[in-house]
Amino acid sequence: MAAATPAAAQNYNGTPNYGEINLSAGFTPDPYLQVLRAGGGYAASNLSSECQGYVTEAPDVRLYWNGKGSLPIKISVMANADTSLIVNGPGGEWYCDDDGGDGTNPLVLLNAVPGRYEIWIGTYESGDSRPAVLSISEVTNF
Repeated sequence: MAAATPAAAQNYNGTPNYGEINLSAGFTPDPYLQVLRAGGGYAASNLSSECQGYVTEAPDVRLYWNGKGSLPIKISVMANADTSLIVNGPGGEWYCDDDGGDGTNPLVLLNAVPGRYEIWIGTYESGDSRPAVLSISEVTNF
């Protein structure tokens, strides 16, 4: 998980493809689920050299985390295709994962501070688009 300067091709300030989410500690329902399509035509390595796959120019989802809870936040993806997960935190830090969840599904565990998080879900072929479900949860047991 390394920080990097974003490339001009990616627009992390752009309008998210699937909207904005406002969550606070103890949110319900938990997990929060968002159906979307993973993938895009931009190399995720342009966001951070540690990131893999291909994503859209703008983030898929923007999360506003409005509180500091005692539990970490688990951001994961469920898909029938191999996907990657990229998260940009409020301090400009980048979190990337490929297969940290079940099978080929990615997972990022954060001790989240209040602020804005951009989330991208990638696939492994440029221009590929696959159905996926983004899951955000405070329940960290698998």
